[in-house]
Amino acid sequence: MSAVGFCGNWIIVTCDKKLFAVHTKEAREPFVFDCSTAEKKPKNTQDEKNSDGGSSEETGSDKVLAFAVSPSGKLLALTDDTKRLVLFSCEPSWHCISIRWVVRRCTSLVFTQAEDELLVADKSGDVYAFSVVEPQKEGELKMGHLSMLLALTVSLDDKYIITADRDEKIRVSHLRSPYNIQSFCLGHRQFVSALQILSTHPHWLLSGSGDGTLKLWDCESGSELQSCDLRQLDETTSSEADKDKDPTVCRITSSTDGQYVAVQCDRVPVLQLFTLTQKDNEKLVPHSRISLPCCPLDVNFDPEGRLWVLMDSSDAPLQIYSLTHSSWECVAHVPELNRVTKAFRPHWETLEASLRTNNRFEQLHKVTFDNVAVYLQKKQQRLEEQQLKRSGGQRAKCNKRAKKETEAVTQPFA
Repeated sequence: MSAVGFCGNWIIVTCDKKLFAVHTKEAREPFVFDCSTAEKKPKNTQDEKNSDGGSSEETGSDKVLAFAVSPSGKLLALTDDTKRLVLFSCEPSWHCISIRWVVRRCTSLVFTQAEDELLVADKSGDVYAFSVVEPQKEGELKMGHLSMLLALTVSLDDKYIITADRDEKIRVSHLRSPYNIQSFCLGHRQFVSALQILSTHPHWLLSGSGDGTLKLWDCESGSELQSCDLRQLDETTSSEADKDKDPTVCRITSSTDGQYVAVQCDRVPVLQLFTLTQKDNEKLVPHSRISLPCCPLDVNFDPEGRLWVLMDSSDAPLQIYSLTHSSWECVAHVPELNRVTKAFRPHWETLEASLRTNNRFEQLHKVTFDNVAVYLQKKQQRLEEQQLKRSGGQRAKCNKRAKKETEAVTQPFA
């Protein structure tokens, strides 16, 4: 997974098996963590029998699957394909606090606002809570879904934990007692792939799905406030083969002041930006579109409100867009961008290799089979065949009756 984020004044980029961190303000030594050289899982552990691979030793590709940054920007956690859960501290300097192990491969991570727990969602539909205060303590099962979890977040007051799964469901549960469900946000027609709580509206929740819609919810009541169909945007597809497919929302991010929301769709070279208002009908208003030279891999706002875009390009993998005169313009000559580009240049080959990864949403779309049309066609054929048999039998009876009558007439009297 290739992703971009911010941990305080550090810009974070993950690609393939590595995590890179570069300070955007000071000329500090970049931090690089390679999962392939990290601590291996000990043999004969208690949870070995519960792993995806059965009782054998866990073997994975070491690719980074997800990472999360704490609200204060002082902690970072990542998980990889070998089921590591690594906790870092970036202040005053980068160092690894702990390496723990998860039961299943993870899809999403999030810190609580109090930064006392790290919540982990996995492919089997479970959420585990890992202590940050006790970094060596094993995770505890928090809650579970019946299908794969794809997104996870918490409310700004740490009251609710919000989870989204492959079966179009968004569940809002109480964080301290997840068995107590506050509401369900139902309305998507495909898997829910992205969630975002808005800082200016703590009870508003944004969700993106594989059905090509962006929805705004009141997460406490579960009521839908607004729905935006991203398929109505121009240039919504990057290839002729994808024109008949719904765009999949893979990223929703908001600026620190909560005024702007950026939406990224998978394999679409366009970013859609929205603003939030207090109007009754339209609370989410389209602001502008950013057409990109190629498909983005990830997007995120920095603390100053600029939009960083990780591109599917080996020549210029990072671009910055800034709001200038009510429009978002690409900024080429920025000291932060030059510093980050210079630090990443030796690792561009690794980044370029990670760009060739498969679409992670491709297998999540539900396949529908139109067997009714086939059934009706076969039924019609069966009825026609039965009709032919009946008509053929009736003709045979008529011919037989006519033959008997003819024989009776032509037979001479005794």
